[in-house]
This record gives sequence, structure tokens and C-alpha cells, in this order.
Amino acid sequence: MLLAVFMYTAVTAFVVFSLGKARQYARHPLANRWELYPVPGEPGVSYGGSYYEEAEWWTRPRQISRAGQYGAVLQEMLFMKSLFVNQRKFWWFSYPMHLGIYLLGLFTLLLLAGAVTEMFGMPLTASDGVSSHTWAALVYWATAVAGFAGIFLTTCGSAALLINRVADGTLRKYTTGAEYFNLFFILAAAVSGLVAWSTDPGFNYNRGVVAAMLAFAPVRAGLPLTVHLVLFGALLIYIPRTKMSHYIGKYFAYHKVLWDNEPNLKGSALERIVEKNLVNRPRDGWSSPHTKSTETGKS
Repeated sequence: MLLAVFMYTAVTAFVVFSLGKARQYARHPLANRWELYPVPGEPGVSYGGSYYEEAEWWTRPRQISRAGQYGAVLQEMLFMKSLFVNQRKFWWFSYPMHLGIYLLGLFTLLLLAGAVTEMFGMPLTASDGVSSHTWAALVYWATAVAGFAGIFLTTCGSAALLINRVADGTLRKYTTGAEYFNLFFILAAAVSGLVAWSTDPGFNYNRGVVAAMLAFAPVRAGLPLTVHLVLFGALLIYIPRTKMSHYIGKYFAYHKVLWDNEPNLKGSALERIVEKNLVNRPRDGWSSPHTKSTETGKS
């Protein structure tokens, strides 16, 4: 039962810490918006221009292209487009690890689907092999493929990133001990997953763990799977508290910095946010009048 409690705690901590990080970003003061055009949120603009170039733009309702935003987000999430365009060499090391993590996310959903399927009386495996039922067989093979591909790519990618940071003299100067530890932690969890897979290529024991957690029953696992679950659970708790939580920060970086070109009109919500930010005057040596402190003798 101890392992089950640990996994419940790990999953809960991941969700709570992730939401806390999102709340922290959302409560930050207004960012210095880049407004680098074209902005995906503006429909029909592809040459680098903007809605603001149109004559008397303030007299017409502003249109926002959600499709453009979602398309750009998906390109970044699924293919890491910015890294591919700007640092192609580094993309070859980083993308396999991230793709592996995406596949492991899918693998987790498939384990959940398989566990629920079996709970409703449709086993995914039979005494002579895989179930003959189409849905059960589909879930079984999809789980096996996504699970192995995810673990393999995550292992190769994290190992490649770790080796690259050690071997590249420039990267080595800017890599902190925490960044080495982060990559090693991911690699250790992935390698333990490969070891557990070698004893159970169909991930039947993993599915059993999910089924036990859904039923609030004790989790039973052999030594390789237990080691993997402990490392994986610890990683879930650890990630949201570190810079690896950029899966949350990217939303705000794109929507609130790169793409946010909401006009600051009189009486608007943005004007109220700006006024709130102006109360926090910086206490530095800048000579700009708008940065002057209200306190005597300070600027």
C-alpha cells in the first residue's frame, strides 16, 4: 500500500505544483511585450504587418485568429519549431527527448484506457496471446508501441543532451550543476523504465498498477518496476518546482510577451493593469522622468 500512497502523492503534487506555478505566472506584473510581427493572433497578415497599420484602426472591431494561435502553439509543442529554426544543431539532441516525453504522456492515457477496458470485463490479453477483440487488441498494441518508443527516445535524448553539455565547451560554461542533475534524473528514470520494459514488453504490470490505483487497491510490482515507479514519482514531484516547468511558462511567454498586442485603450482592462504596474516605481539611477521615485532624495 505504501507504493500506492506514494504514487497518489506524486500525481497530486505534480498537478498542484503545476497549477501553483501557473498562478504565479498569471499574477506577475505586465510583461514587456515584444510585439514582433506577424502575430499569429491577427488574421490574414503574413508579411510582418499589423492591424495597427490600417487607417483609423481604433474605429473598427479588432479580430483575433484563434486558429492562427493554436496552429503556432501546436507547431511549437509538437515540433519545437523555434529551436529548429534558430538552433538546428541543438534541436537534434533536444527533440528526441521531448518527443519521447509526449509519447509517454500518450502511453499513460493508453494505460488508463487499458485498465478501464479490463475493469469492464474485456481483457487485453488471452491465454494464447493478445485478445481477439478489436478494441482490446488496438489498445494493447498502441500501448506497447507508444510505451517503448517513448522510453527509448527519452533515454536517447536525455543521454545525448547530457553528453552534449559535457562535450561542448561553450555550453559547459553556462551549464549549472542543477541542469546536469535535471538531465541525469530524467535519464535515470528513463533507463529504469527500459529495464522494467525488458521484463514486461506488453506493459501488463504497468496496466495492473494503474488498475490498482483506480480501484484504490495496493500496488503490486516487481523490483524493476518498483524502482522505476519511485524514480518516476519523484520526478513528477520535482519537475514543477524547477526550470523544467517551462511547459507552463511557454504559454505565458507566447501569449503575454511575444503575441500580446492588445491595444491600451482608455477605460480598458489593460489600462487598469498598466496603472497598477505604474504604482511600483523602480528605485534605480535611471534618468527617465517616468522612473522617478516619489520618495525624497531617491530616483
